Amino acid sequence: MTRISRTFGDTMQKEAVPAVSANVIFASTSSRFPSYRIGSNNQIIDAKENPKVLSMKEVVARETALLLEQQQRLSVRDLASKFEKGLAAATKLSEEAKLREAASLEKHVLLKKLRDALESLKGRVAGRNKDDVVEAISMVEALAVQLTQREGELIQEKAEVKKLANFLKQASQDAKKLVDEERAFARAEIENARAAVQRVEEALQEHEKMSRATGKQDLEELMKEVQEARRIIMLHQPSKVMDMEHELRALRIQLAEKSKRSLLLQKELARSKGVKDNLSNLFELDGAETLGSYLKIKPCSDIAPELSKCSIQWYRVSSEGGKKELISGACKSVYAPEPFDVGRSLQAEIIYDGQLIKLTTTGAIDPAAGLGNYVEALVRKHDVEFNVIVTQMNGVDQPSESIHVLHVGKMRMKLRKGKTAIAKEYYSSAMQLCGVRGGGNAAAQALFWLAKKGFSVVLAFESERDRNAAIMLARRFAFDCNIMLAGPDDRTSLET
Repeated sequence: MTRISRTFGDTMQKEAVPAVSANVIFASTSSRFPSYRIGSNNQIIDAKENPKVLSMKEVVARETALLLEQQQRLSVRDLASKFEKGLAAATKLSEEAKLREAASLEKHVLLKKLRDALESLKGRVAGRNKDDVVEAISMVEALAVQLTQREGELIQEKAEVKKLANFLKQASQDAKKLVDEERAFARAEIENARAAVQRVEEALQEHEKMSRATGKQDLEELMKEVQEARRIIMLHQPSKVMDMEHELRALRIQLAEKSKRSLLLQKELARSKGVKDNLSNLFELDGAETLGSYLKIKPCSDIAPELSKCSIQWYRVSSEGGKKELISGACKSVYAPEPFDVGRSLQAEIIYDGQLIKLTTTGAIDPAAGLGNYVEALVRKHDVEFNVIVTQMNGVDQPSESIHVLHVGKMRMKLRKGKTAIAKEYYSSAMQLCGVRGGGNAAAQALFWLAKKGFSVVLAFESERDRNAAIMLARRFAFDCNIMLAGPDDRTSLET
């Protein structure tokens, strides 16, 4: 039987697996992220004193080599498993030794009984039989001696097996203890690493927040400085663009004055020539024939009847063919042209005492200067807001003059007061939108909006430009949705 030396335990204790190092280094791949390591007292230490910064490729290669080396070494768990297998083998050998001891004891009893039987038989026989009995007794004694020697060897083997079992048991306990210690140490390292990573992440988040806030503040300050610089430059050194704008404004004013003067001269010329129908000299159209203004029927004779006693109706007259189109609802002495009237002449028919008086503009309605560029700039936005006042709702005057907001979007229009939505409707064939057809001097700043059946409002804008821009913008977006947005009875004329 193979014998096991007593130096096996010392050898196993000397060949213990080395513990994992407690220094965990977080390698920094760029200057953006700080690097840390955990010291012996589980403290985070900044690793800035290391001047050499490894690249990502070198870090990955080094970590891969360490993992392969650790994989090739015998782990503490494998060592404990081997110790447990050895302990089981030793326990099995001990049980086999006990069985052999019991069998050896039975053999001694049998040999003793056999010897006693031969001794009793020896006194009863004589001659050759007696010699055989003596020889048998000697053979039994020789077997007893051999059995005794075998028992000695078994006792020695049993002692060695017991020592081996005790050693393996102690080694298994030591291995388990070492496994528990390494597991606890690894858990502590993992917790420390997690805490360190969490602290680093919190520091990075805080740094990013601070950098964003600082960057935003710096950007705002820079924008303010740029605006202030531009203002100073414009005050002290006017640019060519500003000069051109001033010149264009002056030219527009002069053109408007000359147009008004030309209109007055044409009216005086018409009166001086004399018209067969003397009734046409009783009234005239007063006002600029441009988008953003309003036209007013004005009596020019002392014998002119009162307009309240007359029936009035406004028409659009096409420049090609002279086709006349009725403007539904335009039956007041004042009418403000809307974008749909641009390029067409306007005609007012006055009926008094069965007689018809026709007043026509001298030419087509001119577009407002700069309105087209303004609308093109607004088209790029998804939603445009206008400050308005609701003067009428469902035909009822509204005494309150609180500010509302009209949203003109690409898919729908919305009217709200504060955060409360009063009307919100998508573009549809039931929706109507046009300028107010009447309403005095403020008609050029007001529009009529039928959002849906049973809900209509009259809205007053801050300026004529905003009112006309809102109408043009809404019709542009509605046309993109295959909807012709117009006023009452205007859609029929558009389709024809």
